[in-house]
Amino acid sequence: MSHHLFLLSPSDTPLYELTHFSSRPVQNVSSPLASNLPSWSTSAFAGTLTALSGASSANQQYNPQGGSARIGGGKDRHVIQMVANASLDVIEDVMRKENLMYLKSVDKFNEWTVSAFVTPGNMKFVLLHEARNDEGIKSFFMDVWELYVKTMLNPFHTAHTPIRSAIFDARVRASAKKYL
Repeated sequence: MSHHLFLLSPSDTPLYELTHFSSRPVQNVSSPLASNLPSWSTSAFAGTLTALSGASSANQQYNPQGGSARIGGGKDRHVIQMVANASLDVIEDVMRKENLMYLKSVDKFNEWTVSAFVTPGNMKFVLLHEARNDEGIKSFFMDVWELYVKTMLNPFHTAHTPIRSAIFDARVRASAKKYL
């Protein structure tokens, strides 16, 4: 199961991105998109089909002999980014209606659910995930927010610039492993 985290500035500029693969078992769900397509198209366009079908696509790539082959680099990252960017309008609509920081399940795209966390300074933390884990996701967002605040307090970091700290990355990954 994969989780994709995006930290966005108030102007929606990406500051940090993380893809976390959880060791928890994934439910085997057949793709609703694949059931509506002819059999020749599911093998010929396997990379696109898996990218549009769910988060497991980050590990798959089109294979010329038909089907998909496992890879580890996340070749369909652009699809994941597209889903996260498309959910920003929904997140902003929910922000205007509700006065909450943690916005659970604000949007859904096939098997992916989009949850968000909005800071008082309008920073947006966007998480794409497959399974419901509201308490774990909320705790994860709180940890990431705390780490973000500590990074902003660093006099050597400029606000609203990409976060390239290896320590920040390691701590976010540890939190993801703990809660997700």
